[in-house]
Amino acid sequence: MSTLLDKSTITPSGVTHITEAPSSRAAALPAGSPKISVIVPTLNEEKNLPIVFGMLPEGLHEVIVIDGRSTDNTLEVAKAVRPDVKIVLEDRPGKGWALAAGFAAATGDILVMLDCDGSADPAEIERYVQPLIEGADFSKGSRFLPGGGSSDITPIRRLGNSVLCGISNHWFGTAYSDLCYGYNAFWKHCLPAMDVDCAGFEVETLINIRIAKAGLNVAEVPSFEFDRIHGESNLSAVKDGIRVLRTMVKERFVKDTRKAGSTLGAASPTADLKAA
Repeated sequence: MSTLLDKSTITPSGVTHITEAPSSRAAALPAGSPKISVIVPTLNEEKNLPIVFGMLPEGLHEVIVIDGRSTDNTLEVAKAVRPDVKIVLEDRPGKGWALAAGFAAATGDILVMLDCDGSADPAEIERYVQPLIEGADFSKGSRFLPGGGSSDITPIRRLGNSVLCGISNHWFGTAYSDLCYGYNAFWKHCLPAMDVDCAGFEVETLINIRIAKAGLNVAEVPSFEFDRIHGESNLSAVKDGIRVLRTMVKERFVKDTRKAGSTLGAASPTADLKAA
């Protein structure tokens, strides 16, 4: 169950170890840009949030933090660094449920999926938005296009992504260069096709496959993945690789019983959203 947190319950008092944010942000978004919602899943990211938030471009419609019940000062830090943040508490564990809750809470025209560990560069948001303005439905980040890259991916993860991407392209008729990367942006009208209903890191694969199956216009965008700034990643190459493969098999061979036009079927029925 997801709940919008009452802003009156969040104060910066007692937060004594906020990491200093960079003095400069990404360039402001061009005047007249669509309303952009940035969706940021968090779990114990108090040291990373000030850095990531400090790099967000000016002119965003909203920034939404979906917190998996952090035990550190993530929420206090988020509110202290960005007083206009919208905070959603998510009871169900996993990145998939967090994103589904964030999508349900978003009110912008364009939604951006942004990890808060510092691996994704907020300055790239404009790069993702431009193809959407030019006619694409979905801007999909790729570490393997010219201009992209990664300082974080391990050889085993690179191999696994390549194999899984090849299988996905064969099964679903796509030409993706990167299957398991979580930096994406899309028009809100894509949400019914995505209908996120999974828990973990397989969510990126699920989204990419369902966008393709819906026949939406996808533009791949070169993106650079940096090392996590603080903390340890919850990603397991083998465990999450198996989850990704299971998701692909289900999408390929299991009959789709979702009704046309359904919106966020897994998130909405259980969401208890209160005005912030």
